[in-house]
Amino acid sequence: MLLRFLLPWMLCFACVSSAAPQAPFATRLSCGARQNVQTRATNTLWHEDIGYTGGIAANATRPSYITPPLRTLRYFPLSEGPQNCYIVDRVPKGHYSVRIFFGLVGRVRDGNEPLFDISIEGTQIYSLKSGWIHQDDQVFAEALVFLTNDSVSICFHSTGHGDPAILSIEILQIDDKAYIVPEFSQGIILRTVKRLSCGYGQSKFDVDYGGDPWGGDRFWQRVKSFGQDYETDQPRSVETMIKHASHSPNYYPETLYQSALVSTNSQPDLTYTLEVDPNRNYSVWLHFAEIDNSVTAAGQRVFDIIINGDLTFKNVDIVELSGDLYTALVLNTTVTVNGRILTITLKPKKGNLAIINAIEILEAIMAESKTISDEVRALQTLKKALGLPPRFGWNGDPCVPQKHPWSGVDCQLDKSSGSWVIDGLGLDNQGLKGFLPDAISRLLNLQILNLSRNNIHGAIPFSLGTLTGLQVLDLSYNVFGGSIPETLGQLTSLKRLNLNSNLLSGKVPATLGGRLLYRTSFNFTDNAGLCGIPGLPTCGTHLSAGGKISIGIGASFTFLLLITCSVCWWKRRQNILRARQIAARAAPYAKARTHFSRDIQMTKHHNNYGKTHTAAENGPILLS
Repeated sequence: MLLRFLLPWMLCFACVSSAAPQAPFATRLSCGARQNVQTRATNTLWHEDIGYTGGIAANATRPSYITPPLRTLRYFPLSEGPQNCYIVDRVPKGHYSVRIFFGLVGRVRDGNEPLFDISIEGTQIYSLKSGWIHQDDQVFAEALVFLTNDSVSICFHSTGHGDPAILSIEILQIDDKAYIVPEFSQGIILRTVKRLSCGYGQSKFDVDYGGDPWGGDRFWQRVKSFGQDYETDQPRSVETMIKHASHSPNYYPETLYQSALVSTNSQPDLTYTLEVDPNRNYSVWLHFAEIDNSVTAAGQRVFDIIINGDLTFKNVDIVELSGDLYTALVLNTTVTVNGRILTITLKPKKGNLAIINAIEILEAIMAESKTISDEVRALQTLKKALGLPPRFGWNGDPCVPQKHPWSGVDCQLDKSSGSWVIDGLGLDNQGLKGFLPDAISRLLNLQILNLSRNNIHGAIPFSLGTLTGLQVLDLSYNVFGGSIPETLGQLTSLKRLNLNSNLLSGKVPATLGGRLLYRTSFNFTDNAGLCGIPGLPTCGTHLSAGGKISIGIGASFTFLLLITCSVCWWKRRQNILRARQIAARAAPYAKARTHFSRDIQMTKHHNNYGKTHTAAENGPILLS
């Protein structure tokens, strides 16, 4: 049995260490920051705040000395919705350690710290517990997750106990095979529960140990004793180089194996106890290196490892299994804990004393199936078109975590695709003032749509007729206008249709009127312009929408033609009148000119007959 658990790691540690081909992808966000920040000591670069769906930037109070030295945070009041997220894009596909550090807005009294839930890619990974501000390894949440969509969604869900406040987010790439064992797949998320470094020293991150960046910069909490005093165990430390430590795929820092806890003669068993959430699966990683100078060869220290009363590893001989002294050895197993206590006991078989260097405990969480992406986009379009108030939230995935679905959204797991779909929208009486977009037709699995008692305007989309599974359509008490789409007659599953108290007009489609025989409940009342079925006024000659448009265009053209003719007739009449007025003013002058011309002509005629001209007077002058 031991060989089955050990073989993958023996093969790993037996190989020759090789440098990673390139640096892992890493991005760090300083929440609330308006520009990039570089922290001292490690010269870590933190990017300005991006990718958030809402919230308010504020000055930060750090709850622990291990919290990054950043000055701002972003908090999410309940008025901005029960769920808010960070959506970080341009993250290459791969395996990542995602870590979120929490912050505080001002001073917080004991028992009054904010408590909320955290999800990554729609899967809830953690719920903050009362008193977290006093536990260094609880001021952050961390999980190992495979990202496949070139982005990551990290959401914070209010539980009614304070506003979520986020100081920083880290997305650090790790080896694709890191922490993966045969019973796990890429559908498993591993949440960090506890990482202990045993023996002398201080709590540190991988970077403080000089660890490989591909390790994900883990935080190791230092523990100098598992008991209340040092009578149960004693620390050991060396500076001797440890072989096979910083190897792929987990890249543990060498320093981790240079200190250890050793049991005592008064208490030979070495026991660690941790309170955990019940009915969960936990991946346990135990780290060893024989650094005690009292052991010089194989067979001198042998012990069993018992977890919650079950013999998990039998006859563990560190020197024999690792191949030498001062050589790293990692044992891993997965256990199901039904109660609230996880107990790890090392019971000596030879040599009387047990030794351990480090412990990792990770909760194995099955990743939730997500909602079909096209339906999520349709809901986001609907959110904008209807003008949903911020208090709705509607961020992240509408169906998961299942504990935190979107308000007004009903979901169903589609077994054929393995994804969640939207089968109901109940947004009645919410003060909505927008319009109903065509994107509603992309919710192909919708069975109930209730938007009644709002102030939604515009036309009823023709595309509603494509939702053939729709059973209840309630658009009553709004201000929808125009005619009822003929396509609604295609809703063969419809059981109830309420369109009353709107501004609809025209004839109720015959395809809907005939459905009355199929025990479908209809309500078209309080629409002054509707007609055509019992209970409504009788329609006159019914014109199609195209006919009405044609009549409107023709009437408009005729009106413009009449206006044009009237203007032309008026201008012609004005020109005639103006010409007559000019002629009337010019008449006296014309008469006077006529008399004057006649007198001149008579005078000339008289002179011609009263005088005789000589040739010399009338002819040309001749020169001699």
